[in-house]
Amino acid sequence: MKVALLSITPNAEETIENAGRTAYLSFEKRVGHTEKSFIRMIIRKEHFSVLEHAYASFRIKGGSRSFTHQLVRHRLCSFTQQSQRFVDERRLRFIEPHAIKKNKKAHIIFSNFLNTSKKVYAKLLKLGIKNEDARFVLTNAVDSEIVITANFREWRHIIELRGSPEAQWEIRGILIKILQILKKYSPTVFEDFIVDEKDKIIKKNKCLS
Repeated sequence: MKVALLSITPNAEETIENAGRTAYLSFEKRVGHTEKSFIRMIIRKEHFSVLEHAYASFRIKGGSRSFTHQLVRHRLCSFTQQSQRFVDERRLRFIEPHAIKKNKKAHIIFSNFLNTSKKVYAKLLKLGIKNEDARFVLTNAVDSEIVITANFREWRHIIELRGSPEAQWEIRGILIKILQILKKYSPTVFEDFIVDEKDKIIKKNKCLS
């Protein structure tokens, strides 16, 4: 899977502070680089609405439609996804879960089923069936491409929910990549999230909140 940052609010943390100080009319306290301490304060007080003034957009490739079905449930985001109505899927790729791949018998069953699905799809197209109808034989294992845009408050919510040990492995892996990028551009907003590389999960550092 590949995750690419398309755009992010320039000087995001300064923008958040500048907007947030409107609530307190405390602009005179902006002396030097005070955005970090200000952001830590609003996160500690759970004044999360201030974080909505910054946005980030990502392009995600190589995730399954099973993954995208989970992602689009986050209603406060904007999505544009590869269309199976307009894109010919005869050259499609499948995403295979690790649990199936490492089980020899399960892998054979999985592969045979998906190859049959792919062949049936191609045959339907040859018979003149449109993509939008032929796609009914495809599975959630088909890889897809999607662009997602969300504000920082929503990104924190998605990361905490989908990066946890209870989350499905695929979406968790993608959210880890997104978090690592966000921490580069806005380290303070996301500093209380820690990536555990050993277990491939995201943890909250309660000492920072």
